[in-house]
Amino acid sequence: MPDHGSPRPAPGTGREPATPPRAQPSWDALLIRRTMAEIAPVADKVTSYFYALLFVRHPELRPLFPPAMDTQRDRLLRALLLAADHIDNTPVLVDHLRNLGRGHRKYGTRPEHYPAVGACLIGALSTYATHTWNPQAEAAWGRVYATISQVMTDAAEADGRDAPAWWHAEVVTHDLRTSDIAVLTLRPGQPYPFRAGQYASVETPWWPRVWRHYSFASAPRADGLLTFHVRAVPAGWVSNSLVHRACPGDVVRLGPPVGSMRVDHGTDSGLLCLGGGTGIAPVKAMVEEVAEHGTRRPVEVFYGARDAHDLYDIDTLLRLRQRHPWISVRPVIDPEDRDLHDAVRAGGPWGDYDAYLSGPPGMIRSGVSALRALGVPGPRIRHDPVEDLVVTGS
Repeated sequence: MPDHGSPRPAPGTGREPATPPRAQPSWDALLIRRTMAEIAPVADKVTSYFYALLFVRHPELRPLFPPAMDTQRDRLLRALLLAADHIDNTPVLVDHLRNLGRGHRKYGTRPEHYPAVGACLIGALSTYATHTWNPQAEAAWGRVYATISQVMTDAAEADGRDAPAWWHAEVVTHDLRTSDIAVLTLRPGQPYPFRAGQYASVETPWWPRVWRHYSFASAPRADGLLTFHVRAVPAGWVSNSLVHRACPGDVVRLGPPVGSMRVDHGTDSGLLCLGGGTGIAPVKAMVEEVAEHGTRRPVEVFYGARDAHDLYDIDTLLRLRQRHPWISVRPVIDPEDRDLHDAVRAGGPWGDYDAYLSGPPGMIRSGVSALRALGVPGPRIRHDPVEDLVVTGS
């Protein structure tokens, strides 16, 4: 299926997972992990062969996929790794699969497509897993795939009763903040419910069937408008279109909101927010939501940037601080992330805070390590799916 998504550090929670000891894996889990271990060195060949089988046997499915398949192949492998890693962790796997099933609706995916995909997947795995493949392994993959596809189709069917497959949204304003960063305000054609901290896939009219993830840069507004921060990256089809080509009046498509990096309003714990580059967008949205909720909670925002050029939204955050004195905003110019981590260490202790991180994958990984070293419990650390960020800027 298109947009197989990617594994999260803790699917369904938006938090760093706790690490309790694992129960003894099931027999299906052992068989599937053996297959994945064998194909790992030739993963690119396996995924390429899978799509070749799919498009030869079922050419009618090719229009569901993007023109360029490089990112798609990576997503398939990550989806398989997720299934192998969480096959015995039903809540984690089911939550992630439900999100994928809902997201697949925007491609026109239908229940009858899943058996074709499953047969081609089995064909690719059996071709390359020559040492571990046997009737027992094939049966295990069949059972797991049947479960995966059922969860996804059920979620898509349930979602279809309440929400469209996608939303059309008109570009209302296009503010080029720097030579490569634009702030876009969109007006969806019908109500678009979401929470601050979430993100959505966006498709432009110039690259049909190519979707990229962007975080909402504001809390839900009474006028229904949505804001996104987009940085153009080299060879980025969607990002360059949104930054350098989009104009007021253009219409894009939005997939459903996803992501669980949301503020818990059931607690009065402080918020520690680390945002880097355009990763400041969801941080700003969450701070706005806290302010609108009316609860005075300490909010500490560390705005990391490689240079002053990247502090493109600092004025907005400073205005929030002026209106709400319980908000602290600390810009940190830091080419290597080390100064940002030093600033966070110096500002602690943070053990009683809920931590939120958003930015480049490297910043998130190093930030998580730094926070855990400072005593912030893993379950209180939330961040975007790191693997999604790898393709977000395209």
